[in-house]
Amino acid sequence: MRKRTSRLLAAAVTAALTATTLTATATAATAGPASASSAAAASDPFYSYDGSTPLDSLAPGTVLRTRTLPYHVLGLPTPVTAVQLLYRTADAQGRPAANVTTVLRSLTGDSGRAVSYQSFYDSLDPADGPSRAVAGNLSLGGAIPSAEAIFLVPLLAQGYNVVIPDTEGQSADFGAGPEYAITTLDSIRAATGSPATGLTPDTRFGLMGYSGGAVASSWAAALAPGYAPEVNARLVGYAEGGLLVDPAHNIRYIDGSLMWSGIIPMALIGVSRSSGIDLTPYLNDYGRSVYRQLEHASLTDALGHYPGLSWKAMAKPQYADPNSVEPYVAAVNRTNLGSAPTPTVPGYLAQGNAGVLEGTFANPPGIGTGDGVAVAGDVRALARQYCASGTAALAYQQYDALSHFGVPAAWAPQALAWLNDRFAGRPAPSDCGHIPAGNSLAPQQPVPAS
Repeated sequence: MRKRTSRLLAAAVTAALTATTLTATATAATAGPASASSAAAASDPFYSYDGSTPLDSLAPGTVLRTRTLPYHVLGLPTPVTAVQLLYRTADAQGRPAANVTTVLRSLTGDSGRAVSYQSFYDSLDPADGPSRAVAGNLSLGGAIPSAEAIFLVPLLAQGYNVVIPDTEGQSADFGAGPEYAITTLDSIRAATGSPATGLTPDTRFGLMGYSGGAVASSWAAALAPGYAPEVNARLVGYAEGGLLVDPAHNIRYIDGSLMWSGIIPMALIGVSRSSGIDLTPYLNDYGRSVYRQLEHASLTDALGHYPGLSWKAMAKPQYADPNSVEPYVAAVNRTNLGSAPTPTVPGYLAQGNAGVLEGTFANPPGIGTGDGVAVAGDVRALARQYCASGTAALAYQQYDALSHFGVPAAWAPQALAWLNDRFAGRPAPSDCGHIPAGNSLAPQQPVPAS
């Protein structure tokens, strides 16, 4: 009976996804980052904590509000129940903050297994967060977490509970990897501490994410032993692809890209916002103009909109080398996974290396090629570092003929199979000893302004 129910509900979700995907083009053509639905989402009182107890007096992961609603895809409800939690966490500067996570209940009622799926919504607008898309709000950037239903349906069909945190927090701190980790780990604490979710402190978790979601998953796996050891004890592993390891390398790699160069100003805005610094004094008039255009933008506003954009085109002449901007150097070093602890649980990393297919032709010295935005040599270096310094098995797969947009079709089924095996208790495979050499992940060093 349970299997039959699972099949029926999974079919319903798939049907809803198919129907809404047919309207995706029309939605993208009419929605915008400042749409009325985005404004409504921003004013949703569920996202505000107004309790009498100060946030800094509450333990991380404490549930502050709860609501239950249908899981929406591109604004249309599906038969799947979503429980949303406002919970206590912290921002990139360690200040107490309230954030939202979504729990999609297992279709079989299994409370023992869950996957924390980290979205690649990659936005500087809080209205684009996955929780708002799940609640039925529509925005152009919010279409990304709706499209990710294609990765969630197989998880739900196999009986997993799925937890989806708003990894960037309510300030939309794009690119702040350590903050992504904290919001993810506190989300798991909240999900397993709320009676509304059906999860318990004994529920085992896997981490899964691609691109920006991989950043969150990697940082969560790295920081879990120190920040949330009780969560780490229940992790079976992490499966991710398209990982951005060293932001300084990524920015140099996409410099001048036909598709991905718009991420450069988005990264500067995210770094500034999360670190509490101001990088605009280092930008020229054009750079400040682009900065203003993208200050509340999503990935959809940047991709392909600034073909050939470079750091040098935005910076004042004396700051033509990004490493001449000391606050920038300090900020990107804080978000370099190469300087983070090594996870203690098994991992699976997948990475493309055909970035030319997405208009990224650069091959900078010491950085090399990648999938268009993520640097393959950085991912190999991180994998080798984990192999050398850790005790957990690590599987690595590089797709030399696939780009960033092409890898998910190959990665997702492999990631699901890998997670299934970890939950089943099978030994984790390891490619340690067979991973080609990568780049140096040493911290960036400042250079004098010219």
